[in-house]
Amino acid sequence: MAMKVKEVVEVIPPQDIFVGNPQAPVTLMEFGEYESEDCAKANEVVKKLLDEFDGKIRFQFRHFPLTRIHQRSMKAGEAAVAASQVGKFWEMHNILFENRRQLGTTSLKLYSKEAGVENKHFLDDLINSTYGWQVRNDLNEGIEKGVREVPAFFVNGQMVTGKPTYENISKDIVSALKKTKKKAPAKQRA
Repeated sequence: MAMKVKEVVEVIPPQDIFVGNPQAPVTLMEFGEYESEDCAKANEVVKKLLDEFDGKIRFQFRHFPLTRIHQRSMKAGEAAVAASQVGKFWEMHNILFENRRQLGTTSLKLYSKEAGVENKHFLDDLINSTYGWQVRNDLNEGIEKGVREVPAFFVNGQMVTGKPTYENISKDIVSALKKTKKKAPAKQRA
């Protein structure tokens, strides 16, 4: 009797997904969720920051679904992680924010096609919570870092205080850039 060997699939976790310069001296990280109006507004702020600090920052989105308020935020996070497995996280990320009021499972499947995800098991993965652990891991990490509400931003590991406005976050980015310049070794003259 032959036994079926289950294929081990390497999952790309959210903490390994960035947009921007991979070698940037500053990492901007957000804990958020896709049903939140405030997170959708913050997504526009992030786009502006990525333009403003092009090449100097990299951005990472981590999932912090507030399921008591937004019942569909967990599955939306799972859909984003599923899309990331085929290199379509950011496309899916933006589509989810654009459609934050319609995040049912069937809609998520349609959005995946719009994002360019060609995975015939996408719906099965959502129904079976294949990527649920990755979203829960983000949530647990956020709790450990002191996140209580979303959006919550961190610049090089330090929580941004105050409202997540362009001004507040950019001030912390500028400060972090100055710190990294001070730490850079001085060039020697020949």
